[in-house]
Amino acid sequence: MGAMPTFPNVAIPNRILVPLIVACALFMENLDSTVLSTSLPAIATELGVQPIDLKLALTAYLLSLAVFIPVSGWMADRFGARVVFRAAIAVFALGSALAGFSSGMGEIIAARIVQGAGGAMMVPVGRLVILRTVPKSELVGSLAWLTVPALIGPVLGPPVGGFITTYFSWRWIFWINLPIAALGLVLATLFIPDIRGEERTPFDLPGFALSGFGLAALVSGFTALGLEALPLWAGFALLGAGAIACAAYLVHFRKVEHPILDLRLFAIPTFRTAILGGSLFRVGVGAAPFLLPLMLQVGFGLTAFQSGMTTFASALGALVMKLAAKPILQRFGFRTAMIVNALVAGAFITAPALFTAATPAAVVFAALLIGGFFRSLQFTSVNALSYADIDADRMSRATSIASVAQQLSLSVGVSFAALALETSMAARGADALAASDFPLAFLMVGLVSASSVLLFWRLSADAGDEISGHVLTKPDPLAEARERG
Repeated sequence: MGAMPTFPNVAIPNRILVPLIVACALFMENLDSTVLSTSLPAIATELGVQPIDLKLALTAYLLSLAVFIPVSGWMADRFGARVVFRAAIAVFALGSALAGFSSGMGEIIAARIVQGAGGAMMVPVGRLVILRTVPKSELVGSLAWLTVPALIGPVLGPPVGGFITTYFSWRWIFWINLPIAALGLVLATLFIPDIRGEERTPFDLPGFALSGFGLAALVSGFTALGLEALPLWAGFALLGAGAIACAAYLVHFRKVEHPILDLRLFAIPTFRTAILGGSLFRVGVGAAPFLLPLMLQVGFGLTAFQSGMTTFASALGALVMKLAAKPILQRFGFRTAMIVNALVAGAFITAPALFTAATPAAVVFAALLIGGFFRSLQFTSVNALSYADIDADRMSRATSIASVAQQLSLSVGVSFAALALETSMAARGADALAASDFPLAFLMVGLVSASSVLLFWRLSADAGDEISGHVLTKPDPLAEARERG
C-alpha cells in the first residue's frame, strides 16, 4: 500500500488521510445537491417552468447515480481505484460546467445525468478504498473522518447557494465545483492507493442492462405521475416496464457467477436490515432538501438567501453529531440506537408540517438543527452496519448495492414528496403551490422514515458489535445462584 504520506514533519495515518481525500469528492457532491435545492425556485423562474417540475433535475441525477453505481466496483477492481476515482471527478466537473451553461430544462437534466455518471464512480470507489484499507475495528472512526469534512458541503450549500442565486446568478452554483474538482484530482493522484481486485471477473452486461433499465423505468414512472408533460398512462407504462425488467434480473442473477448486483448478499442479516431499513429512512431524508426551500421561498415568501440561512441548520446538526456517533454506538449498540433514533428522527422530519410564516426563525432553526443531529446518527449507523459482516472479497459488491439503494431511496423521496404536493394542489383545484400544500407532504415522508423501526427491531442484540465496540453485559452466574438460593 506504500509508505505513510507525510506533511511538514507530521505523519498522517491512512485511516485518516484517505477518508479526508475521498471527502473532497463527497464535499463537492453534497455541496452541489444542497446548493441546487436552494436555487430551484429561481432556476424555474428563469427557465419558465413550475418549481415542482424541477424535481426532474434532482431525480435525474440520483437516477443516473443508481444506474451507473453498479459499474463502479467492477471498474475499480479491473482498472484500479486511483484511475477510476480521478476519471469520475473529471466527468462530474464536466457535467457541472454543462449545467451552468444550460438554457432549458432538457439541457439541465442532461447535464445532471452526466454529473450523476461521474458521481456514481466517485464516492463509491473512494468508500471502497477506505473499506479495503481500514481494519473493521477502526471503521466507524474512519467513516467519521470521511463524513465530517463532507458534511461541510451541506452546511455551506444552502447559504452559499442562496447568496449566489439572490445576488449573482444560479449558474455559478455549478461552476464553483470546478476548483474543488481540480484539488481532488491533485490529492487523488498523490495519495490514493491504486487498489485492484485480486480476482478479475467478467462484466455482467445483460445484468447491467436489465437492472439499469428496470431501476430507471421504475423511478422515472413514479416521477412522471402527476407531471403535466406526460400523460398518466405513460407513467404507469414505465412502472410496468421497470417491474418486468427487475423481475427478469431476479431470474438472471441466479444463473451467473458474478452478477452486477449480487443479491445473495441479502442473506446476511445485518446487511439486509441496514439496506432495507436504511432505504425506508432515507425516503424522508431525500424529500426534506426538496420540500424545505420550496416551502420557505414559494410558501412563506423568503428569498433564496434567507431560505439558505435557515435550512443549513440540518447539516450543522449532522456535523456536530458525527463527533458523538462512535461513543453512542459503543454505549448502546446498533439495535437500540437505531430503533430509538428512527422514531426520534422521523418525528423531526415531520416537524416542518407545523411551521407557518409566523413561526419564529429561531424555532425553525432549532428544530432543523436537532433533527439533523438525529438524522445523521442514523446515517452513520446504517452505513457502518451494512459492512459489519461482509468479508473483503465481497466488499465491492456490497458497496455497489448499498450505494444503489441509497440513491434510489433519495430519488423516491423527492418523487414521493412532489406527488404529495401535487395531490394537495389537485384537491384545492389550484395550479400553483401554496403554504397549505406542504404539511401533508412532510407528514407522509416522516411516517415513511419512522416506519423503518419495524426492520431495525428485528436485529439481534449483538449485531455489529465488532465495529461498534459495544459489549453486552453478561449475567453473573454466581449472582444468579445467590438469587435462586
